[in-house]
Amino acid sequence: MLLQLLFYLTHMRLYIYLCIITCSVFSCASSKHNNKNEWISLFDGKSLKNWKVGTNAGTFTVENGTIVAHGETAHLFYEGDVQNHNFKNFEFKAQVMTTPGSNSGIYFHTSYQESGWPSKGYEVQVNNSHTDWRRTGSLYAVEDVKDVFVKDNEWFTEYIKVQGKRVIIKLNDKEVVDYTEPENVQRPKDMSGRVISSGTFALQGHDPKSKVYFKDLLVKVLSD
Repeated sequence: MLLQLLFYLTHMRLYIYLCIITCSVFSCASSKHNNKNEWISLFDGKSLKNWKVGTNAGTFTVENGTIVAHGETAHLFYEGDVQNHNFKNFEFKAQVMTTPGSNSGIYFHTSYQESGWPSKGYEVQVNNSHTDWRRTGSLYAVEDVKDVFVKDNEWFTEYIKVQGKRVIIKLNDKEVVDYTEPENVQRPKDMSGRVISSGTFALQGHDPKSKVYFKDLLVKVLSD
């Protein structure tokens, strides 16, 4: 009887120890992906792991630690584990470089679409010299920027902050947009999804003549 009791207690201690270790591992993993107020990378610099693109997938490639958008119209959506790819309040920044005549964009509060222009969320413009007059930093068709603040063929930082209904956009630390969405905002029918909600990020491949580079894509989750 004593031997059975000792055997039972030994195995119970082992079971409890394994439970503690397992919980610690999951806790660390959760913390890694959901820590607030810490910059978290969304791109491993080597592959498109955790990103998803539908039609014209070949538009996006990885070269020398960068995501290259060059080809037919397509959109690359973040589908990874960070915040279960559902961001509400956040800070986001990326290093971006455009080539002359190129157009692109960074979407937020969006969701995966197989094709077409994303219908959900806002687009932050990337365009220094394309024929579209809305320039880099514009909150596209909502709060547009006409001036050119950054140059083609040079890396610049594009920064987006969303807190509640307020959106701040900066280029190389220069604030170019400070927009607060009105309560019960009414959008045209073709822009009905362009409202503050929550969702993921997406990069735009605009057209075959546009070539844009992205790297160091980072997000910081903010408290509600």
